[in-house]
Parts: sequence; structure tokens; C-alpha cells
Amino acid sequence: MGELLIGIYVLVLSSFVGFEIINKVPPTLHTPLMSGANAISGITIVGALYAARHTEAKISVILGCVALAMATINVVGGFMVTNRMLAMFGSKKK
Repeated sequence: MGELLIGIYVLVLSSFVGFEIINKVPPTLHTPLMSGANAISGITIVGALYAARHTEAKISVILGCVALAMATINVVGGFMVTNRMLAMFGSKKK
């Protein structure tokens, strides 16, 4: 029963993290599909942290670390693209 409670806690926490990630991006810059992909990456980050930390199997630790790296690259890349798009709409410097 304890592991089930921890799993539910991780699911709820990752849902809030994913929501906060996609909530910071203006909706005019991303399609709903892109927002969904960022939310999934936020959930993947929390899940990968859980998988890499709370297991005895070496393969789970390796896969958790790989998933964490890939999801972090995806989230950071999404924010970099968003920042670049926002700069296009800003005022021009003389």
C-alpha cells in the first residue's frame, strides 16, 4: 500500500509540474500539441527522478538518467525557442 501511495503522490506532483510548465508559455506561440508535449516532458522529468532514485536495479537507474536528460533537453529547448519567438515580436533596437 505504501508504494501505491508514493506512486499517486508522484503522479499528482508531476501533473502540477507539467501544468506549470505549459502555463508559462503564451498560447499564441504554441499549438495545443506542443503544449501537450511540454507537459509530458515535465511529467517525464519527475518520473525519471523517481525511477533513478528509488530502485535497486542498475538498468532502471540508467534508463531513468537517460529519460531525465532527454526530457530536460526537450523542456529547455522549448523555452529557448519560445524566448526567441518572443524576441521577434519585441521592439527593434537601434
